[in-house]
Amino acid sequence: MPKIYDFNVEDAHGKPQPLSQYQGKLLLVVNTASKCGYTPQYKDLQELYNNWHARGLEILAFPCNQFGKQEQGSNEEIQQFCQINYGLTFPVFAKIEVNGENAHPLYQYLTTQDQANPDGKIRWNFTKFLIGQNGEVVNRYEPAINPLDIGAEIQKLLENK
Repeated sequence: MPKIYDFNVEDAHGKPQPLSQYQGKLLLVVNTASKCGYTPQYKDLQELYNNWHARGLEILAFPCNQFGKQEQGSNEEIQQFCQINYGLTFPVFAKIEVNGENAHPLYQYLTTQDQANPDGKIRWNFTKFLIGQNGEVVNRYEPAINPLDIGAEIQKLLENK
């Protein structure tokens, strides 16, 4: 069975990025969109990143246009939107699909790791996966869960590594 560190993703410029570079870090993996009712969560994700990055948290954002066509822009336009509107300093990768036969292998893997959601399907933008320092999925949070509400769990995992 693969681990999250076995996957490669593309950065916003199309360059392959091995997730092995995040080995030993606590990861929050999020599918995102620029024109979604949950888009303001970018602000809260950045706050989490500011608070916990120095202690070992990495936030990995993956834009996706599969839900309501709320991420139609190019990778460059998405990056500009994130910088201008939210000043993001965590990585926003190339746009991917998270469901269906063209789902990125990372999301094919993540959606099979969720015991509470047997079909594994991502239901909307801003679904979050918390990945422990050992590379295993700790928890999945549906879009309505505010990122700041995950802060206590992040703190606990960072303190107990």
